[in-house]
Amino acid sequence: MTAMNVLGTALQACSFDPLTGFLRDGCCSADEHDRGTHLVCARVTAEFLAFSRARGNDLVTPRPQWRFAGLRPGDRWCLCASRWLEAHEAGVAPPVVLEATHALVLRLIPLATLQASALAPREAGP
Repeated sequence: MTAMNVLGTALQACSFDPLTGFLRDGCCSADEHDRGTHLVCARVTAEFLAFSRARGNDLVTPRPQWRFAGLRPGDRWCLCASRWLEAHEAGVAPPVVLEATHALVLRLIPLATLQASALAPREAGP
């Protein structure tokens, strides 16, 4: 079965460099072991990375044991839906790539909220 994005079409890849996704397959899809629902594809910003680090989730420091090289502003990454929403409420949410954001995120975040933070289609390219 093909995973769907928030627009109701086939889920597109978020990033292969850096390799993202809970399953490290480049897509914002997950299985029952993903307690954080890493389903929002976003282009991270310096403000978001600082916000996340301040809340105990350092996305900058490399962690080779988890095949994680650390993120830099401009990287695309599958974010935890609740952390993205928390950042949105604090005014520091990174822009979203709708075509690569899993439809299950709509259980937590309204489509209109995601659309208001979406990258323009030409900006959303890999």
